Amino acid sequence: MGAAMPAARFHHVSLSVADLAAQEAWYGGALGLTHVDERLELPEAGVRTVVLSSADGMRVEFVQRPGSSPAAYSDPFAATAVQTFTHLALQVPDLDAAFARLTGECGAAPVSPPAPGVTQGMRYAYVADPEGNLLELIEVPGA
Repeated sequence: MGAAMPAARFHHVSLSVADLAAQEAWYGGALGLTHVDERLELPEAGVRTVVLSSADGMRVEFVQRPGSSPAAYSDPFAATAVQTFTHLALQVPDLDAAFARLTGECGAAPVSPPAPGVTQGMRYAYVADPEGNLLELIEVPGA
């Protein structure tokens, strides 16, 4: 196999959405993605995008294309029926508090409640954003 690629660093994840303004507002309020890094409209392609970031550097690009089809899944296992990215995983310091806030005041749909993970001490839960996209919340011991 040749030489290893120079170190790569995660830049952003892209999410296709039905309502750009609504998802921008929800992710801003729920996850602190409030800084607009880029905004682009490509009328010839029928696409509008915005890249949002949080104070800690998380970046998500939202892309709206009229007529796009939702790929919402009922749970993380159903999501694996299609070969694509299945969820956005976020490490949180307090899983119970994050799950309660997102499913309470932020209106995320609970998908699976906090539960023990495979790694000792790790815990996880899943919620869905207003369009049904899955978010995994992970609490790592000692982090």
